[in-house]
Amino acid sequence: MNLLRIAVKELKHDFRDRWNLMFMLAFPLTLMLILGFSLGSTFGVIAQVGEIRVLVRDSGDNPALSDSFAAFAAGVTESGVQFDDWQEGTEGRTEVEQDLYDSYVELSSSGIHIYSSSRNSLKSDIFQGMMLTFGDRYTAVQTISQTKDAARALQILDDAKGSSDYVREVSVVAERQPGALDYYALAMSCMVALWGAWSASNLIGGERRWGTASRLTAAPITKFDIFTGKVLGSLVTNMLCVSIVVFVSKYVFGAYWGDHMPAVLTVLFSEVVLAVSLGLTVSYLFNQASSRSVLMIITQLAAFFGGAYVAIGVDEDLGIFHWVTNLSPIRWANVALTRIVYAGQIASMWPVVFLNLGLAVIMLAAAAAMMRRKEGL
Repeated sequence: MNLLRIAVKELKHDFRDRWNLMFMLAFPLTLMLILGFSLGSTFGVIAQVGEIRVLVRDSGDNPALSDSFAAFAAGVTESGVQFDDWQEGTEGRTEVEQDLYDSYVELSSSGIHIYSSSRNSLKSDIFQGMMLTFGDRYTAVQTISQTKDAARALQILDDAKGSSDYVREVSVVAERQPGALDYYALAMSCMVALWGAWSASNLIGGERRWGTASRLTAAPITKFDIFTGKVLGSLVTNMLCVSIVVFVSKYVFGAYWGDHMPAVLTVLFSEVVLAVSLGLTVSYLFNQASSRSVLMIITQLAAFFGGAYVAIGVDEDLGIFHWVTNLSPIRWANVALTRIVYAGQIASMWPVVFLNLGLAVIMLAAAAAMMRRKEGL
């Protein structure tokens, strides 16, 4: 009962602190709008690839491969791929090296050989992806044709041609790509969740600063109740702030949050737990002024490298900075939320949730141990 009273006391205290509430709510929502609208033109830009030119040399030694490739070429021509037949005296590799063609394909009894241009890697990569899919299908057809019931198996494979269930590609939903406002709605929500560390640093330090710590320790209440009640109150307060940011961005600003809101809120709650435990632990390791400075540095670095201010794609190649961004809890949560919202990959939340809660348990245990060693709070 004492535990719940302390938790309610923390809730009332946090909601009476108007300046803190304005900072936790008004600042991220305003920043979300500013960045969302000012950087809107940098999101959703579609690159124009142009026509992909491919030179094909077919030796005719493998009729099955020739027929399959002819059907494949007829199908992808509509996608902007132009196939030219090899002419006697033409050196295919030289044609590619001189950038006359994007790729050169040789069909022979030994299989398929592809030579691509390094001058236009985008076109080469696109065509190689098409050829990879073709190779998978051709191999499947050849394997099935060798079975006892080959005719029946090939008929099933032909019936499945339209659905292509036997080759499934999973990617971000093409019909819904994140715009600037969508991206910063996710990023700012993750940032607000981590900001819970600031208020958590005052849970015990504030009592000492206000001179009420001695009265709490003299009261007929255990340190466990004090510690747990304050943590619960802080978790509820910070999760409410995060939820308000999420729902205002969704229903007022029109940001897209997908169809898996329970998974989204689970990821954000795990980050709130991590933030509260971080704030408590830092408040015991440093004095009040120093702890605020340390938390400010940690949260701002996490926000910058986590993509809260500068947009960072989920699969963007960051080179040597890749490991730095992966140290940011905001980056963990942002990547998981993007996959949940835009690809429906709900399972992406579990590694982040377990990592956040695992680190939180370690830090809460350390803070509780330091609290027990003190005579007061």
